[in-house]
Amino acid sequence: MAYGSVKKTAPDTAAQQDARSTAPHDGNGSASPIADDAAADQPTTFWRRTTAFYHDNIGLFFVFVAQIFASIMAMTTRLLETGFDTKFHALQVIFVRMIVTAGIGSAYMWYKQVPDFPLGPPGLRRLLVLRGAAGTVGLFGLYYSLSFLDISDSTVITFLVPTLTSFVCWVALKEPFTAVEGIAGIIALTGVLFIARPSFLVSHLPFGHPHANHSVHALDGGGIFKPVPATPAERSFAVVLAVAGTFAASTAYATIRVIGTRVHSLVSVNYFAVTATVLSAAVLLVHPDIGFQTPRSLPQWLLLLSIGLSGFLLQVLLTEGLQRERAGRATNMIYTQLVTALVIERVVWGTTPPLESFIGSALIVGAAVWVGLQKKMPQPERKKPAPDEETSLLRAEED
Repeated sequence: MAYGSVKKTAPDTAAQQDARSTAPHDGNGSASPIADDAAADQPTTFWRRTTAFYHDNIGLFFVFVAQIFASIMAMTTRLLETGFDTKFHALQVIFVRMIVTAGIGSAYMWYKQVPDFPLGPPGLRRLLVLRGAAGTVGLFGLYYSLSFLDISDSTVITFLVPTLTSFVCWVALKEPFTAVEGIAGIIALTGVLFIARPSFLVSHLPFGHPHANHSVHALDGGGIFKPVPATPAERSFAVVLAVAGTFAASTAYATIRVIGTRVHSLVSVNYFAVTATVLSAAVLLVHPDIGFQTPRSLPQWLLLLSIGLSGFLLQVLLTEGLQRERAGRATNMIYTQLVTALVIERVVWGTTPPLESFIGSALIVGAAVWVGLQKKMPQPERKKPAPDEETSLLRAEED
């Protein structure tokens, strides 16, 4: 081999010659760089489209992941309350979750020098206390109901919040409450009856559940834990508490609407966390029949830790998602929590809800979607409250 020799090139094929003859040329007879630039721009265009898709949907993804953590919290709460020999009261679960949220939130606000931390503006502190107390009662109603309700039923009851918030704002704030919202509320409450499955209703239904003392259908595949039975009386009591908790949560959201943007959102969340921590600890210490339980196994310790971590991640992802996403799309995303709850029930307990629960869920979700669609139609001019991270998720504002 002779170094430096030049290899003789093969003659051009007809196709290559034809391609060069049809390529655009500049004035000097050389090939135009336009074709090369177009080819080079293809990866750039793909990257731009990918980046645009990311920015358009990352907020929606954050809200979706937040709903997964909400379902995980419901699962761990039910396991701690029913899955072991040592039963944890709902108040202790609230205490564990909220003390973690309060600690991390306070440290963050102190580090970032958030305005009016920790007590908020003097003129709004009573409203902040009301917001925290009402939110605590709402959380207790949800968590206590998980002792007797499967998490999909308990989750779908929380979808009453938009309608109940409209009703509370109509009573307390004199905001409009339309006939559509009233009819949707009646439909949703009918769905609650199907979920509660009281004896007087189930016995008259042609598709009534054949085993009234069980809350769910157990499947042959089984699950990690045995399903927890509940009598009609226990289910009815749990549903009443869940609805009462939803009404309290609606009061909290109405209070947030009054506060508006006059307080940093993290200060409002921290009031909720601190109030829930103090109230739950006080009841646990004073009430003679309940108290703090010490975890007796590694799974119980892990579940308690996951409660605090999931609660914190829920707040962070929800806030980040709502800062990037329109309220309407974010509101629609909360219904995915029902799907994740059904999947978790199938995997953990090997169960699926009976037909009555599916009918009730369809009525509640359908009523909420109906109200949301009506809000997109032209409405009479009214004072529009400032957007808030939490109320935006629960009430679809006009885009």
